[in-house]
Amino acid sequence: MIVCRTIAELRAALIEGKSQLSGSKASVGLVPTMGYLHEGHASLMRKSAEENGLTILSIFVNPLQFGPNEDFERYPRNEERDLALAEQNGIDIAFLPTVDVMYPTKPLTTVLVNQLTDRLCGASRPGHFDGVGTVVSKLFHLAQPNRAYFGMKDAQQVAVIQQMTDDLNFPVTIVPCPTLREPDGLALSSRNVYLTAEQRQQAIVLSQSLDQAAEWVSKPDMNAEELVKRVTDRIQQAPLADIDYVEWLRYPSLQPMDSSEPIRLESERYILALAVKFGSTRLIDNHLFGSSGGDYHV
Repeated sequence: MIVCRTIAELRAALIEGKSQLSGSKASVGLVPTMGYLHEGHASLMRKSAEENGLTILSIFVNPLQFGPNEDFERYPRNEERDLALAEQNGIDIAFLPTVDVMYPTKPLTTVLVNQLTDRLCGASRPGHFDGVGTVVSKLFHLAQPNRAYFGMKDAQQVAVIQQMTDDLNFPVTIVPCPTLREPDGLALSSRNVYLTAEQRQQAIVLSQSLDQAAEWVSKPDMNAEELVKRVTDRIQQAPLADIDYVEWLRYPSLQPMDSSEPIRLESERYILALAVKFGSTRLIDNHLFGSSGGDYHV
């Protein structure tokens, strides 16, 4: 595995790596991350390594994604462990730029995806997805991948990046990958390390509420308003849970349906998305429903 810390090093490694590609796997995969890697990230790395002849992992805690009162400085970091996990899971090139490498001057150009960022985390964290779009577009230009791999735990992010890719004609296939979970159901997240023992115990209410929603949504005449109310009530049974949002939306457009209209899973694809704080730790989770695509709630 080659470790690159500058753009020049990455470009040189790409030229060398691409020169050795041939046959059915003559393609490049990219796994963009902010580090503090866990098994969810490892599953993305393995999938890319299976599908491509060359896989690039980026580790960069992107300051543009963090608001003024968010956790950029205390976001967990462990470079040594991250590199060991990367090497164990098929990474060929690890790109670990500093903020000065990615943004040598204050960027005057950003990427804004409208409408898809008006709800969910986009509403709760203004400017967050401008930072996501900007850094991912830079990584696409730098790594020039054929495929890029993203976890469906951040389903809104996947929708935003797919829209950006389509709108700007990036020659990249976006590969959504299933959410991985702890044995008790909690979605794997780098932020889980912030939870106290009591918060960690109560946080499983997120996956439990999604499991129950899967039962409720199939009831005759169930509508979005009633479903959201039931899920909200279920989460509030955890005393430490502070709900940011519970929303039922069309996916990937992230547009609402008439809240009183009965849900018809056979006709459209939907997402039930949650964001809940435990203390200062904000967790997200979701479940996709509907006939047109894929249940990523694993």
